[in-house]
Formats: sequence, structure tokens, C-alpha cells
Amino acid sequence: MSLEQQISEALKQSFAPSHLDVINESHLHAGHDGDDGSGESHWKVVIVSDQFSGLTRIAKHRAVHAALGKDILNRIHALSLDIQSDA
Repeated sequence: MSLEQQISEALKQSFAPSHLDVINESHLHAGHDGDDGSGESHWKVVIVSDQFSGLTRIAKHRAVHAALGKDILNRIHALSLDIQSDA
């Protein structure tokens, strides 16, 4: 399973999002610091779920990081998050 699929599955299982985009932006950072040559170092996630309702921005980010877990996060150099609630 690709890293993109792993990220997507982890977030779907944890948040049952109404909208989820997992975008590999590694090609935009080729040759920069943090580019490990894998093509899977820089990611953007856009996620919408009612489970984020009432949470602070930092709480939303912590929840996403917890859902992804260390195994996935250790393979990522940069993660941009756009987290919204349905409410």
C-alpha cells in the first residue's frame, strides 16, 4: 500500500470525513532540504469532518497526527493540514 493510501485510510478510519484530499507535493520540493528522493516526503491534507467541531486549531492538528501515528509520520518530512468541520 502506498503512503498516500496509508494516510487516506488512517484518516478515514479515525474521522469518517465528508471530504478528504491527500495530495503529494513532493515534486515541488525536489532537491530541497528534506527531500529524501522517495517522492513521498511532502504532503498536503484537506479534511472535513464533524468530529473536528469545537476543537481548537492545535487540537485538530494533534488529532490528525495521532490518527496517522508514528509509523506514517516518521516517513514524512512536511505535512500541511487544512482541517475543517462540517458544522
